[in-house]
Amino acid sequence: MSLNTKRVHRGSVVEFESDDTKEAQAKKTWSVAGSALIYLKGPKFPIYVSGALSMWGDRMWHFAISVFLIELYGHNLLLTAIFGLVVAGSVLLFGALIGDWVDRNPRNKVAHASLFIQNISVSVCSIVLMLVFSYKQWIEHIWDGWLTVVCYTVVIILADVANLASTALTIAIQRDWIVVITGYNRGHLAEMNATMRRIDQVTNILAPLAVGQVMTLASNVVGCGFILGWNLVSLIVEFIFLSRVYKIIPALSMKLKPEECEDQLQCKNGSHCLAGDLQVAEVPEFTEENCHISLHLKDITHLPLCLRKLKWLLITCKDGWKAYYRQSVFLAGMGLAFLYTTVLGFDCITTGYAYTQGISGSLLSLLMGVSAVTGLIGTIMFTKLRRVYGLVTTGIISSCLHLACLMLCVFSVFAPGSPLHLNMLSPFPDSNSSAHEGNSGQKELHSFPLQGSVNQPLLPDRSSIHWTNNTVLLERVPSGNAPDSYISIVLLFLGVITARIGLWSFDLTVTQLLQETISESERGVVNGVQSSMNYLMDLMHFVMVISAPQPQHFGILVIISVLFVTAGHTMYFLYVREAKRKRRPKT
Repeated sequence: MSLNTKRVHRGSVVEFESDDTKEAQAKKTWSVAGSALIYLKGPKFPIYVSGALSMWGDRMWHFAISVFLIELYGHNLLLTAIFGLVVAGSVLLFGALIGDWVDRNPRNKVAHASLFIQNISVSVCSIVLMLVFSYKQWIEHIWDGWLTVVCYTVVIILADVANLASTALTIAIQRDWIVVITGYNRGHLAEMNATMRRIDQVTNILAPLAVGQVMTLASNVVGCGFILGWNLVSLIVEFIFLSRVYKIIPALSMKLKPEECEDQLQCKNGSHCLAGDLQVAEVPEFTEENCHISLHLKDITHLPLCLRKLKWLLITCKDGWKAYYRQSVFLAGMGLAFLYTTVLGFDCITTGYAYTQGISGSLLSLLMGVSAVTGLIGTIMFTKLRRVYGLVTTGIISSCLHLACLMLCVFSVFAPGSPLHLNMLSPFPDSNSSAHEGNSGQKELHSFPLQGSVNQPLLPDRSSIHWTNNTVLLERVPSGNAPDSYISIVLLFLGVITARIGLWSFDLTVTQLLQETISESERGVVNGVQSSMNYLMDLMHFVMVISAPQPQHFGILVIISVLFVTAGHTMYFLYVREAKRKRRPKT
């Protein structure tokens, strides 16, 4: 073995590295380069890239379509509201059918078909929008304006089809492929789930800003062209990468068919069973009763074809919801869905309320960026807590953290500067109390009057705002006197921002519980119903806002939101108790 040698050169000692040291450094450099090469050739890198491209395209499109519909209908929110209702209603109705289709077909065909339908629908919709924007005045005079209605209808239908295809792709890749790619390893599964969520958090901020800049600096037509080009390029890249992953992982081609579910062997000793952990509920037995719905459709063959298909669709939906209810993680999934019924997020409602309280658009955008950072912290916390305490305990910790942070939002309702005004909920307000409040400076409403109205809705006029995917950025600060105190609005956003740490950690916990405990033959349909539940509860929070649209009522919406979130976490706690009870050894 050669040793390092020292040689005196002009009065200074120069140390020469030995051959062994150089060889060790070369091996280290080669090992780093080799690891990077292995990672690039492995399945995770193409999954992350295809996921990032898909999420980026989704975020751009969701932002742009809202702006386009507002611009097309004369700065009116009607088309945007119709689009939101159609999207939510379609997923609510067809979620189980989408999941059933994912379960019934080979993984590569499901992924490729969903990818193709999604990107082509968005591309065609972009072309239609480009034509409408370019020839709007000419189109409005054809068929007495009915051609414009036809164009609006085509745009909404294509956008809805794209959203349904995106839902199918999400279920296929993020709820099924990832489980197989990780080799049913809990640690690797948690890391991939967290990484995908981090990508989603980053694209949620950057994608709307990118396409918004294109639309602002150029035009809506150029924005449509940009989205068109992105989707065509993304379609090719994602298709190549998903095909590569399918070839790298042979297990993806070996999908359990629904009719074979009763022949599946139950896993033993936790060797290939994700739910083998003592902290996770048992995997349900595979019996003919809880197998796929295709086993129960033999009694409709005597009907006419159209009635047969209709009855099959109804039975599929009914059995899909039954399969969801039958899962051991049913309460955990319902708890996650209840978290969607809240105004305590960076959507247009909360930021619209902040606007009425004197918060500038630049500050709102800054707060949105900070909330994205706390969301990333939540994904990091999830992986560390799961490694130390296990998956179910991580959910308990995340739930407690989420609820504790939301208490700041409850305090903000009663803090100085809150515009809470309970008397306005009454359909017959007391004239004496109103007159007294008008003469009292202590009870003056702390909301900025827009166009001279005290009862300004939470959503201001389109002319003063820039719509983004999850927020509203304002061109100017509303005029008027500053509120007596900013304590209320500070507590509100402090609670919303810090709560995202526990929120995203809890979301990842329930997501992985669904991945671990649902049988392969029901993975699609159960996650499809879960998506339906999420959209249903999300619709409820818009109903809440419609029922109490004034800033003076926002405090009541905050309290109701916290009650829904508390109910959701309570369902998770009940799931934990039931899971531990089933795991308790019988004496």
